[in-house]
Amino acid sequence: MEPTTEAMLQALLTEPLVASLGTLHEGVPFVSMVPVVAAPDGSGHLIHVSRLAQHTRDLLADSPVSLMLMAPLDEGQDPLALPRVTLQGEAEEIPRDSDRHESAAEAYLARFPQAELTLGLGDFSFFLLRPTAGRLVLGFGRALSLDAAQIHASLSKVR
Repeated sequence: MEPTTEAMLQALLTEPLVASLGTLHEGVPFVSMVPVVAAPDGSGHLIHVSRLAQHTRDLLADSPVSLMLMAPLDEGQDPLALPRVTLQGEAEEIPRDSDRHESAAEAYLARFPQAELTLGLGDFSFFLLRPTAGRLVLGFGRALSLDAAQIHASLSKVR
């Protein structure tokens, strides 16, 4: 991957504060918005979600997910030229009593300090969204498919 493409992929994987999360709801696609942070170990993305939310119930029922991260739209920019990456993967709940939970909480609070309140609520859980493939779109005619190794390599370089 050329350096400018790699840099854009790294930025898309780490800079957006929110992402579109696609889950399966009784076999039908369901999309919602979630705050997101790259996992400190480069293994994927972390979300902290309530069991009251439909997307959380969907994650618990079916682990396949899709996550779309995009650059902010500049004034006057054609939305179709907006850089974005869509990831496919598997969701894994992080056990509350694990070291991984502590690491997830630390990374999440560094990015979203206002989430401290929800960390103490029993219905919220961390999920790791582990990518298996993706599609990077950098504008008209500039798109490429990504495998898990390419995504993990980009995530690992920004730690």
